[in-house]
Amino acid sequence: MSSMNKYWIPQLDIHKKVITQELQYYLGPQATVRPFTREGEDGFLITTPGPCLSDEQIDDICVKSKEMWEKQAAARAVGTPNKPLKRPLHQPVVIAQASSDGTESSKRRRDDRRDERRDDRRGDRRWNEQRSRRDDRSWSNERRRD
Repeated sequence: MSSMNKYWIPQLDIHKKVITQELQYYLGPQATVRPFTREGEDGFLITTPGPCLSDEQIDDICVKSKEMWEKQAAARAVGTPNKPLKRPLHQPVVIAQASSDGTESSKRRRDDRRDERRDDRRGDRRWNEQRSRRDDRSWSNERRRD
């Protein structure tokens, strides 16, 4: 096998699915692509035995990427909300919901903390009551033996 060349291209305007599908069409069956971060910038690492993508090929991938994003957005807009789930056990459950300003309600958080403290105190009180009953029983048993 000949040595492979590695090229990095920025992710800007390129859909991962499109570049994955189109790369071998442009560069041959030995070409591979994977997400890669270079100097803090996200992009794709292309490994190929020959030269990298030409400017026209990259432009074609960007155009197809834009079409893919538009198609996905249209599908989301038309999607039926009552569509049966493929995995009903994985139905998302809302744990906390942000208010209109993007933060969780502080009153709700305060109430949650108050409930947690109350539950903790109740648990401690029950444990202490059970412990004192056991101590009383053991004390009375010791007195009977004497």
